[in-house]
Order: sequence, then C-alpha cells, then structure tokens
Amino acid sequence: MADREDEGAAPQEEPARPPLDEDAAWAALVAGFDAEPEPGAAASWPEAENVPEDPPAAEPADQPSAEPEADPSPDVDGPSAVSTVLPPTDRSIVIHPVIHGPRNYELADDEDDAHFVPPEPPPLPEADVTTKFAWTAVLGGPLLLLAFVLFGLELTWWAITVGIGGFLGGFGTLVARMRTGEDDDEMPGGGAVV
Repeated sequence: MADREDEGAAPQEEPARPPLDEDAAWAALVAGFDAEPEPGAAASWPEAENVPEDPPAAEPADQPSAEPEADPSPDVDGPSAVSTVLPPTDRSIVIHPVIHGPRNYELADDEDDAHFVPPEPPPLPEADVTTKFAWTAVLGGPLLLLAFVLFGLELTWWAITVGIGGFLGGFGTLVARMRTGEDDDEMPGGGAVV
C-alpha cells in the first residue's frame, strides 16, 4: 500500500553540481601547505577548541570558596561555549578495604611432600671386551678422519680404511650383540603378561 502512494509522487531530483576539478583542488592544497595564516584572520576551528592564554588561578583550599562564577560569555550558547568554572575542590576519595579471595590462598607446607629424593639409579652393566672395542671403533673411526681434516694432513688409503671400516665394523658388532627382547618378560615393569 505504501508503494502505491509513492508511485504517484514524482521522484525528487538533486540539483546538478558542477564537476569538481580534482587537479586544481590538490594544487591548492599543496600550495597552501607551508603558508602561515594571516594575523587577524578568522579562525578555521570552533571557538570551543581555543585554549585560554592565562589559566584561571585556583583559590586556596583553606578559604571558603565563593559561589561559582557564571560563564563570562553568557551570550554564547551551544557547543562552542567554553566553561571556565573550576570544579569544587572538596572532593573525597573512597578507599575500599582489601578483600581476600581465592587467589590469596596459600597451601600449608606438608613435611612429607616437601622434598622429593629420587632413588639411586641402578649401576650400569659391566661391558665385556668386545663391546668396549666396538664402541672404540664407532667413535674413533670418525674422530681419526676429523683429525686428518683439521690438521690439514693428506688422507691416505689406510686412514680412510681405518676410519670408515672401524665405524662400520663397530656399528655392526653393536647391532649384532643387542638384546633380542626375549628375556624382557622377567624384568620388573616389563609390561602386562596376558
């Protein structure tokens, strides 16, 4: 029904505006960028934003304050009016008491849980001679090659053979002598037995 009422009214046309010359507007802005305003020219901002040059002197606190003075410019109304009346100085500050809450809770020290002393670790198993030689070959082979490179010595065929062969032989020996896991059932904490 509202559409039928609007159909009878002729659409209002906005008045035609002249086209805006953007290049001229930018040129005017750039030209006036560093220009100082002429003395005595009208300010381009509202009067409410002006800061008075001399701030009003505050009355001493021990003397009773008189009635607040009225605005010196009563003829100015609206958003451009500036109030120069100071607020009363007899303000009070309310300090709330400290309230204890859940974040202030402290646990009581328990003597039993105060210090955890871990048990002594079991001693390492004694290694046999073959395992010791295998570890020496695994670590010593690459160290021999590294020493030749660091000291700038020529890598000879025997140094390369001992370095690489010792590493591979020691590694193979250690892998071959690894436990198979068959006796893990007898160890404490070895897992559940079904």
